[in-house]
Amino acid sequence: MSRIPSKPEILDWIAANPTLTAKRDIAKAFGIKGAARIDLKRLLKELAEEGHLEKRKKTYSDPDRLPPVSVLLVAAPDDDGDLFARPMEWHGTGVEPKVLVIPRASDPALGEGDRILARLTLVQADDHHYEARLIRRIGSNPARILGVFRQGAEGGRIVPVNKGNQNEWSVPSDATGGAKDGELVEAEQAGPKARIGLQRARVVERLGNPGAPKAVSLIAIHEHGIPDALPDDVVAEADAQKPKGLKGRTDLRDMPLITIDPWDARDHDDACYAHADDDPKNEGGHVIWVAIADVAAYVTPGSALDREAKKRGNSTYFPDRVVPMLPDRLSGDLCSLHEGVPRACIAVRMQIDAHGEKIGHEFHRGLMRSPASLNYEEVQAAIDDTPNARTLPLLEPVLKPLYAAYAALLDARHRRQPLELDLPERQIVLEEDGTVSSVAFKDRLDAHRLIEEFMVLANVAAAETLNAKKSPLLFRNHEEPAPEKLEALRETAQAAGLNLAKGQVLKTAHLNRLLGQARDTDDAELINLSTLRSMTQAYYGPANFGHFGLALKNYAHFTSPIRRYADLIVHRALISAHGWGHDGLRAEDADTLEKTGTHISDTERRSMAAERDTTDRYLAAYLSERVGDEMEGRVAGIAKFGVFVKLDDSGADGLVPMRAIGAEYFHFDREAGTLMGADTGLTISVGQRATVRLAEAVPVTGGIALDLLALDGQSLPKGRTSPAGRSPRRKAVKSKRRGDKVKRKVSRKR
Repeated sequence: MSRIPSKPEILDWIAANPTLTAKRDIAKAFGIKGAARIDLKRLLKELAEEGHLEKRKKTYSDPDRLPPVSVLLVAAPDDDGDLFARPMEWHGTGVEPKVLVIPRASDPALGEGDRILARLTLVQADDHHYEARLIRRIGSNPARILGVFRQGAEGGRIVPVNKGNQNEWSVPSDATGGAKDGELVEAEQAGPKARIGLQRARVVERLGNPGAPKAVSLIAIHEHGIPDALPDDVVAEADAQKPKGLKGRTDLRDMPLITIDPWDARDHDDACYAHADDDPKNEGGHVIWVAIADVAAYVTPGSALDREAKKRGNSTYFPDRVVPMLPDRLSGDLCSLHEGVPRACIAVRMQIDAHGEKIGHEFHRGLMRSPASLNYEEVQAAIDDTPNARTLPLLEPVLKPLYAAYAALLDARHRRQPLELDLPERQIVLEEDGTVSSVAFKDRLDAHRLIEEFMVLANVAAAETLNAKKSPLLFRNHEEPAPEKLEALRETAQAAGLNLAKGQVLKTAHLNRLLGQARDTDDAELINLSTLRSMTQAYYGPANFGHFGLALKNYAHFTSPIRRYADLIVHRALISAHGWGHDGLRAEDADTLEKTGTHISDTERRSMAAERDTTDRYLAAYLSERVGDEMEGRVAGIAKFGVFVKLDDSGADGLVPMRAIGAEYFHFDREAGTLMGADTGLTISVGQRATVRLAEAVPVTGGIALDLLALDGQSLPKGRTSPAGRSPRRKAVKSKRRGDKVKRKVSRKR
């Protein structure tokens, strides 16, 4: 059954694809078919009635159109009171387009001379070409706080959620926004910063119960100390940026470098193109171009933008929001490779032979203009003989050559043997109000793998070039597994009747052989998880130790400078090494690369922890309506305080407290990773099938408590009664934080 997108998803699609706003275009983008089109039509009608959309027969089609997010200068109201604005970024050769600002009731009053960041919709009207909806007024960026509102006699106070900052804020009676005692609220600073006493604030949004869905990611942001409010000087510096021209760059605007991203991507930082190599010495070979947004041209060393990007280290992704490394003006606009607009880039041209081996590469600082921003699903559908109106013209000249080059790379990958873990990625789908509508596992398409292979090849090229030029850089290191972890994996494999070779230098090919033995067996998930747990954690550093998981000697992150500071360092190193300008890597920054690498490795782990905690809370909220239900799963971890079970349907991890397991005492064997019953000898170990009953799911903590009913199809004795006042369910929730230490940690990206 087709999933109907939410209203925000539809609006985001239309904003990012202003020329594809017909119902059929939206239906194709979201894969909506059959009777589901009726629901889509209803949603579009509601959006039109609410003033978010206006149905039009024609679409403005100037190829030199404005980007979907732009900075505008507001003009004086006309005789009819309409507010127009002129774009501060215009590349066209014709008449400058007119933009009508469409205010909403919640927007601040705008006047002549105001500079605003707005989301544009391309239209066809008599007196204007675009309609703009305010994102924010530039320069208006007050400090924000998340906390619990406590009502008082004259207004109230806000107690911050952030454990590291317990300074309360005072809220005047006329600034409470109707907040009630105990509600979670988001507030902003009101008036100048107080020198003495409590800082004054006004409530800007009521989030209700601190355990409510909308609060989940906000709590994680504050708990883990992820900076989410951009300082005024950073915002101002970003908003003052102008698009880069052709001077000093290679002109790549006629090259069909397309972007392929998730359908709901908020930015596009990589593009690619491939064709058959016409060099007679490379018969059957291919040329692959990968172009990456030139973030270094806008975020210069030592600037306010640079300091803030380094502080954040990376963007952090939640099901309902993103905390970006860079402001919207850059991440969603100037540094995003939007369809049809010129964008600065750093591109690498790579030659591969007929067997997928890279035989040469060269870097260029260029200016590109993508002919299309596509999503994975529509690209794969085109290759599978069901192209849509967007992909059909690109099928022969662009898409098929991409897949031909990818096929050659697969040949080389097979010989290289990178680690082939099979761990499906979980996807949490939210309703408009933030509640979880479904939990599923993402499909892995060849389109996903194609982009991954191209990006890996480009990352290798960057590392090799900088190595050859003896330039300092940050490598992405992934070292071999520790001997003790490898031995634990070997024991797990032997217990499952499988074999991991011993007495030789470990290679990923050996691990792949083990994974291949387990494929399509009941132990497949166990072996994949155990292999993952045996791995060391990847990190950034100026010394090169290779990437074990990818089976590569030289590897650096080059392809995502919008969301990773490490990639920005590599871009600057390339600029300096090629003599492309004065915005490269400074000597003082090169001298502190080890410290920088440690810092951004830490911020990456911080983001992973916040994302994991948020996922746990959403899953607990999703399961809270199913308390009492029996579920199937597999034992995923053993600890002295209980057993972790990973549930099949949702992928959630729940805890069976030790005292709730059975009527006998269980001994914990740390080395073997097992529990053994003192009376019956019943042994519980990782990988066993488990039938459980959901005892409790607490969204505010993410804790899930389970009752263990059966192991490998065999019923357990009824658990003994807990002493009064010592609920095993409560213990399960309190033990969740300790349990996190033994839960699997899955990296977002290698």
